[in-house]
Amino acid sequence: MGDYTIEDLRERVRGAVYTESDDGYDQARKVYNAMIDRRPRVVVRCENAGDVMATVGYAAENGLELAVRGGSHSVPGFGTVDGGVVADLSGMRNVRVDPVNRTARAGGGATWGDFNAATHAFGLATTGGIISTTGVGGLTLGGGIGYLDRGLGLSCDNLVSADVVTADGRFLIASEKDNEDLFWAIRGGGGNFGVVTAMEFRLAPVETIYGGPMVFELSDAPAVLSGFRELIQDAPEQLGGFPAFQIAPPLPFIPENRHGEPFILIVGCWAGDLNQGEAQIAKFRDFAPLVAEHVGPMPYPALNSAFDALVPPGLQHYWKANFVTELTDGAIEAHLQHAPNLPAVNSTVHIYPINGACHRVPADATAFAYRDATFATVIAGMWPDPAQNEANIAWVRGYSDALAPHSESGGYVNFMAGDDQGRIADNYKGNYSRLVEVKRKYDPGNLFHLNQNIAP
Repeated sequence: MGDYTIEDLRERVRGAVYTESDDGYDQARKVYNAMIDRRPRVVVRCENAGDVMATVGYAAENGLELAVRGGSHSVPGFGTVDGGVVADLSGMRNVRVDPVNRTARAGGGATWGDFNAATHAFGLATTGGIISTTGVGGLTLGGGIGYLDRGLGLSCDNLVSADVVTADGRFLIASEKDNEDLFWAIRGGGGNFGVVTAMEFRLAPVETIYGGPMVFELSDAPAVLSGFRELIQDAPEQLGGFPAFQIAPPLPFIPENRHGEPFILIVGCWAGDLNQGEAQIAKFRDFAPLVAEHVGPMPYPALNSAFDALVPPGLQHYWKANFVTELTDGAIEAHLQHAPNLPAVNSTVHIYPINGACHRVPADATAFAYRDATFATVIAGMWPDPAQNEANIAWVRGYSDALAPHSESGGYVNFMAGDDQGRIADNYKGNYSRLVEVKRKYDPGNLFHLNQNIAP
């Protein structure tokens, strides 16, 4: 071990430092996925880039594993580590909006709820996921799929610059004109290249959207999925949303006698001229008779947080994912074989469209390689009871195996499980070798390996 001690670390950082002997340690080591229970040597609640530099230096000098935690939503638990160091960015959540230039700068620990609250005040937004408690940094580094991606592109497509602390403790700015190779890699390459302490995004005028969930009978899933497949191919790019399989929660707009039953939904989002919203969303109603709906004009942040209550911290999580070029009839059949067995009201399957603006970015322009995929499917297994882990993990894996013949070889890294490391090269297709080169330049010792790892 090096001469850099915990006491030295405490003196060098402004944020709180937690070891097993400190009050608050058990809370500091908790992560979103309750399936993950690890005991770090130290957790540093970083408050600025200097704290991050000191924490990275402590881990490197002492030969300790380093985990980086932003929003803490990593399903495989990459934001913590047994016996190692956690750089917790949750103290860095400030968001500053420049309404004149239509940009926003977010700290490395900001969530999309933080971001949306700041930008919505100016009638602005960017693509930012489906759950507002998700971290801005983690989502963007993996690509960034969300309601607005057909019109605005992925979150990473709207990234203007990033502040990055690298494995050797340097503080770098990554942009189109500074450290361009690093900027290319962090737009889809995950947390492999450093700790991103701040991000600057391009914003667009999005204030009130028209949309919400529309509930259909599970037996109508073939009509709903085939209808969505056809409609979304050339729909106006302001039309977003996704089909989903979901057990009905006890919400007042769903008939009470249907609570607890599985359904297929479409969650629609029209982000264009509000006067066109009703007509655009009405296209989904043509697919099949509705069971229920909760659709209308609402602030964009309201839709972006609408499902937060279904996925509180403390659930068990196990997910699988694939990119899909064509939602074939065979894929729809596989969904119908497995979706009715959703294990809990928290579990869901989403089929996100990633065409439109996402397709206009060349496959080699960013690390996110699947610019020809039309959909990104996620089987998000989430449930409260750990006694159900074995059975529910088997359900996710069986579902994923059934979809695999109808999907691309790679998937969206933000949805990957901890046992998906063997798919890394497939997730990046032709961009993988270039990512390895960037990794060798900025992290040759693979300090940042607690992720979907691109080994140097």
